[in-house]
Amino acid sequence: MTTTPPTAAVILAGGRGTRMGGVDKPGLLVHGRRLLDIALSATSHLDAVVVVGPHRPELDPGITQTQESPAGAGPVEAIWAGLSATRLPDNAVVVVLASDLPHIEAESVDALIAATSTDNPVTCAVDENNRTQFLFSAWTFRELRQRLSTLRESSGLENQPMKAIVTEPFSTLSVAGTTDCDTPEDIDRARSHPRLTVDQARAAVRNSLTALPPHRADLADSLGATLAQPLVALGDLPRSDVSAMDGYAVSGEGPWRIRTEIRIAGADGQLELGEGEAIRIATGAHLPLGATSVIRDEYLSVDEPSRMVRRLPDAPHRNDARPRGEDWTTGFTIAPTGTAVTPAVISAAASGEVFDALVRGPVRARLIVTGDEIRRTGPLREGQTRDSVGGILPYLLESNGVRCVANSHLRDTADSFERVLADGVDQEADLLVVIGATGGGAADEMRSALDRLGARTIVGRVASRPGGSQITAVLPSGLVILGLPGNPYAAVTTLLTMLPTVVAALTGSDTPPPLLGIIENAAAVSSDAVRLLPVTQSEDGRWRADQSVRTAHLAGLIERSAFALVPAHSDDGAVAELVVLPR
Repeated sequence: MTTTPPTAAVILAGGRGTRMGGVDKPGLLVHGRRLLDIALSATSHLDAVVVVGPHRPELDPGITQTQESPAGAGPVEAIWAGLSATRLPDNAVVVVLASDLPHIEAESVDALIAATSTDNPVTCAVDENNRTQFLFSAWTFRELRQRLSTLRESSGLENQPMKAIVTEPFSTLSVAGTTDCDTPEDIDRARSHPRLTVDQARAAVRNSLTALPPHRADLADSLGATLAQPLVALGDLPRSDVSAMDGYAVSGEGPWRIRTEIRIAGADGQLELGEGEAIRIATGAHLPLGATSVIRDEYLSVDEPSRMVRRLPDAPHRNDARPRGEDWTTGFTIAPTGTAVTPAVISAAASGEVFDALVRGPVRARLIVTGDEIRRTGPLREGQTRDSVGGILPYLLESNGVRCVANSHLRDTADSFERVLADGVDQEADLLVVIGATGGGAADEMRSALDRLGARTIVGRVASRPGGSQITAVLPSGLVILGLPGNPYAAVTTLLTMLPTVVAALTGSDTPPPLLGIIENAAAVSSDAVRLLPVTQSEDGRWRADQSVRTAHLAGLIERSAFALVPAHSDDGAVAELVVLPR
């Protein structure tokens, strides 16, 4: 029987960035995370993790920390210190990695481990530039210890290069995320944001955001939230045998003598029918004892003088009563975990005697419109622009189940974003929606403010027109930032494209499948990136995209029911996602 060998990581985090002015390189931030934290995240699933370098009290107690001697004696001495700090069997696989790999992921670590065995004891990563990265490699414990011991006895380990132990035989493997950072320019490149497709941006949001904690709340006040546990009926439906139609409750085969009582819905008291008796009954009224069926009015003839009722000769023999528990019985799951709380859910829950539930959300958002040139009220001055989206964005948020808890305007100042981001936490918002200042220009302070505050940027650029400069980030506090372009059309279409995914990630629900349509003139309107264009539907059910749209206002959306995400380099008849515009 083959057993999986234990795994461990030795993370080298002691070097000073001499080509960066002697900074603590493992502590440099990339998208809100230290380089050391990126390495720890990529190796957290391994059986043991050793960090070699200056003691860092903030690290998890489960991480072993040690220091090479003397400090700064080079990577080979540091690896020896890391091996000496843990006990592993000979067949264990040890991953050696420097804490200067800003894009390293667990998948790359696992790929190196999978390629390493007793028959292939050393595997070194090859980066995107076809360079072998000796400081991202996997070894069997026995092989690594033996090579280090041999070198230690012959020449010593201090200030030895990695090539002193990475000698033949060793294998290589091309894996993603292995480009390291040795210079300030490398760090700048690492901090730049890749241009994601819309699908990639949505996937990054789904995979990166943490769902809000569940809480118990009245369902009537929870529109836009998601069930955090199944919604289970606390009563039968119906609670007793009831009439489904206006007619007569009868006992026996008939004809039936009509009693003087009338049974209406919600009537108090109980009565009993004898054989051959009938009673007038309304829809929803519970059946008297002894009733064998309900017959609707149109199936009966009534003889008033004799007070008798008979089934019509051609009437079907059917029972228009609803038995107790016909729809469900106590304990029935009305809706599973992850279901969005909608009016239908609230109504069905009330039918099952459920009025509160454990839910996540609804998401609470604070809305910020930025820019000195923006004026909300009063006459415009030279160089000013009317705020034409701040008033409608709360409605668009609500249409996606988001509660708008504040709506304000932010002037362009050097510290304005730091202050407003702190305010977002104070006001207990889950999401901060910012319009403008995302482009990275001279007056666009948002990106640098997020970096200064240690935010983790999930989406920094998207290959779409408009919407390319959008941002999705998370502050250390957990506050999610959704940065939208400043032009009204770009802000609205980007919001409606990305917000459902953000809400689904925060509430723990699934995003609904996209609505798709055929764009009959896709070739004429497509470009090298997805285009967000208004569309109208033709009589044959296909859609026609507008050739162009002005982004400084929303006039292009008037009398349009949707806009399409027209794929890049499309042919006529291409299938595109449609985003329905709230009415």
